[in-house]
Amino acid sequence: MTDIISSERRSANMRAVRSKHTKPEICVRQIVHKLGFRFRLHRKELPGKPDLAFIGKRKVIFVHGCFWHQHIGCKRATTPQTNSQFWRNKLAKNVKRDLEHTQCLKANGWKVLVVWGCETKDKFELSERLRSFLAD
Repeated sequence: MTDIISSERRSANMRAVRSKHTKPEICVRQIVHKLGFRFRLHRKELPGKPDLAFIGKRKVIFVHGCFWHQHIGCKRATTPQTNSQFWRNKLAKNVKRDLEHTQCLKANGWKVLVVWGCETKDKFELSERLRSFLAD
């Protein structure tokens, strides 16, 4: 199946994808804040620059996009048909890097939670999961 939009338009769309302050990330931040927890954003000194860092608790939360980080079993974790070898390599590197960052954090005594973009749709379930993770 070929792409239904031009390659120039597709490139513009992909360039517009942000890495910080995405809708799923903002959703998680709002829920965590309402739960009464305070956090720091994108700490450069931590592996992977976690989206939310709870320094005193030694806990971090990554909010991953299902496409970019290849959420297993999610309908959004597809590989584009155009230039598919490039995309398979790129997405595989993302997954490998995520695993390395998680392992490094855990090895240094941090607890890590990954929230997928598709999981932000059910706010009640997400809230309970976040509360459970952040409780001492």
